[in-house]
Amino acid sequence: MRRRTKIIGGIVVLVIAGLLSVGVASRRGKDITPVTYGNLARQDLTSKVSANGRIDAKRKVDLSANVMGQVVNLAVREGDVVKKGDFLLQIDQKQLAATARSADAALQAVFSDRDAAKAMAVAAEQDYQRAQKNYEQKITPRSELDRAQSGRDSARANVMALDQRISQARENLNAARDTLQKTTMRAPMAGVVTALPVEEGEVAVIGTMNNAGTVLMTIADMSVVEAVMEVDETDVPSVKVGQRATVTIDAYPNKTFPGLVTEVASSPIKRNGVSASTTEAVNFEVKIQIENPPAGVRPGFSASADIITGTRPKALAIPIQALVVREKPGSTPGKPLDEEGIYAIQNGAVKFHPVKTGLSGDSSIEIVSGAKEGEQIVTGPFRALRELKDGTKVKEQKEEGPNAGADKKS
Repeated sequence: MRRRTKIIGGIVVLVIAGLLSVGVASRRGKDITPVTYGNLARQDLTSKVSANGRIDAKRKVDLSANVMGQVVNLAVREGDVVKKGDFLLQIDQKQLAATARSADAALQAVFSDRDAAKAMAVAAEQDYQRAQKNYEQKITPRSELDRAQSGRDSARANVMALDQRISQARENLNAARDTLQKTTMRAPMAGVVTALPVEEGEVAVIGTMNNAGTVLMTIADMSVVEAVMEVDETDVPSVKVGQRATVTIDAYPNKTFPGLVTEVASSPIKRNGVSASTTEAVNFEVKIQIENPPAGVRPGFSASADIITGTRPKALAIPIQALVVREKPGSTPGKPLDEEGIYAIQNGAVKFHPVKTGLSGDSSIEIVSGAKEGEQIVTGPFRALRELKDGTKVKEQKEEGPNAGADKKS
């Protein structure tokens, strides 16, 4: 009986010892944080700014009515190709033609008045010459000479006044003819009729200070095509004129078109004529001229672009997720300063190294200073990076690929 009791007691002691050893080992394992490892290596970096927008022509013109009237002849349709000077449409010109004829008749009447005034001026000059001779021969008094001189001067002034009236009437006639000419609209440039909001029989209205006039049609020169992009305010400082870009047009899937940044706006895009409020995203317009655009491209097509803002061959880089931003030690309470850095692995533990970053690529970021090539660092996971502190023990956590499970089964 005693022997049996001793055996049972020995087994219990062994079990308790085993449990204690397992607990200690488990506690030690909990003190070690599993992380993924990586190394600082050199690679070619390309920094890009992505944006969305639309396709538009570099040169286009909205044709509006300069005179009010009914459209009586519409010679083009939307999509037609026109040359400079081609006839586009005709606005009713009956009333304006009558006004021009009236102005011409008024000019001819003033010409007749001037002819009569010239004849009277000649007669007045002859009367003055006779009065002067009679005065010199003491035949007539001085008052007759003065009267003849006054008549001559008045006749001359009348001729000069009629000359001015002729100039006025001629300008009125020119204005009437110019207005009449504007009833016939011709293409100001070669291009494609991309919009035609009017129909034959509608009345064209001219614009005023508060009301826009009727837009009769839009002609676009599609020989030079632009992608008009909306770029976020945080990305605009890195976008410059002359940078290369790659444009994708939704209407042409699986195709890309090279382009060149030609314009970067200085003012933000206004929505419905009003500046964006503080709660809205602020975007700036960037124009990219597309090289070799497709033949059937049209204004308004949706497009996206990647603007190359910088390249760095063989740059010392790390994965973006490995970069840690933390509060800088010694910061003023209430006004903390942040610093960027990485967690380097030294003897199974981590140590924070402040670094200076440079160019950012799609998934990597350049390290300008603060780290050395080949140095082993922590690259993830994010939760572990957020909780790490100097001296924390770590172990490598192997990342399983998407086919790892299948490989294990096989």
